[in-house]
Amino acid sequence: MTIQVGDTLPDGTLYEYYDAPEGACVVGPNAFSVSELVKGRKLVIFAVPGAFTPGCSKTHLPGFIRLADAIKAKGVADILCVAVNDAFVMGAWGREQGAGGKVRLLGDGSATWTTALGLDLDLVSKGLGVRSQRYALIAEDGVVRHLAIDVAGKIEASTAEAILELL
Repeated sequence: MTIQVGDTLPDGTLYEYYDAPEGACVVGPNAFSVSELVKGRKLVIFAVPGAFTPGCSKTHLPGFIRLADAIKAKGVADILCVAVNDAFVMGAWGREQGAGGKVRLLGDGSATWTTALGLDLDLVSKGLGVRSQRYALIAEDGVVRHLAIDVAGKIEASTAEAILELL
């Protein structure tokens, strides 16, 4: 069942890659509990089917990067981008896109959290495995206040512009 407006986000673990200081050994990505990320905060969370894919790289993520300051000026503590990719891929994509300090890119490599939301997308027949539907949500203290899920192949309801208008 797909999460709905008024529901509490399920807990889960998302992973964020970090650049280690010069000379330091990178042990692995940082793990974050969703319940801790959302506790007492207003967040915008959006998901893409995959890092480095055309629509995600040319339209979806760049819109949130471009409008990050305006979104945060509306009381949003953080903008989180989630994809069913590992944290290393998300980190590389974030660096390529210039997301640092604007949008946090978090990996849900096994689609565990995405599936708990009911927003998983089966692309096995296309060789892409299980991915996430394209969506954006506004959550306050872990409760979904708005949810926009795009029709497959479209980037409309979940754009940064659409979310900014709702804030």
